[in-house]
Formats: sequence, C-alpha cells, structure tokens
Amino acid sequence: MKPNHVDGKNKGKVVLYALSTCVWCKKTKRLLNELGVEYDYYDIDLMIKQDKDKILKKVKKFNALATFPTIIINDERCIRGYKEDEIKEVFD
Repeated sequence: MKPNHVDGKNKGKVVLYALSTCVWCKKTKRLLNELGVEYDYYDIDLMIKQDKDKILKKVKKFNALATFPTIIINDERCIRGYKEDEIKEVFD
C-alpha cells in the first residue's frame, strides 16, 4: 500500500489519513495544497480490507476514534479533524 504524494515545502513527515468522499478531508487537502506543504495521504475508503485494517491500527495510536481527517506529523503530533487555525499555525 503506497500513499499518494503531493509535492511542496518539506515541513517534516506529514501524513494525512482521509476518506475520498469526506468534505472535511477535501478541505484539509485543499488547505495543505494552498500552504504548499509536501505530504502523503491515504484515502482509507478506497483501500482493500487488509491494507485498511493495517492503516486504521496506525491511526488509532494517535486518534483512538479513528475519525477523519487525521494528520500525523513526524510520527509524534496529531491533528484530528479539520482545524484550519491549527493547521495554519503548524505549517504556515
């Protein structure tokens, strides 16, 4: 399972876990793109079950409810949901 990659400014290891049909996930991608951030993303709902289970296990380490969008930064910080101000503060 390979993530989708978006080129931009390197702000550390940024991984977005999202759903392809989620409005808030789309807004998060748009905001990261506007900020010019390099990131990888997974659209969980488009994955096969085996890969989805593996990814959800990883997400739940940072976000117990596994809600989307979830952004994990450098495998240590997590932003749960679409929080425009917090995303801008971290990446702007």
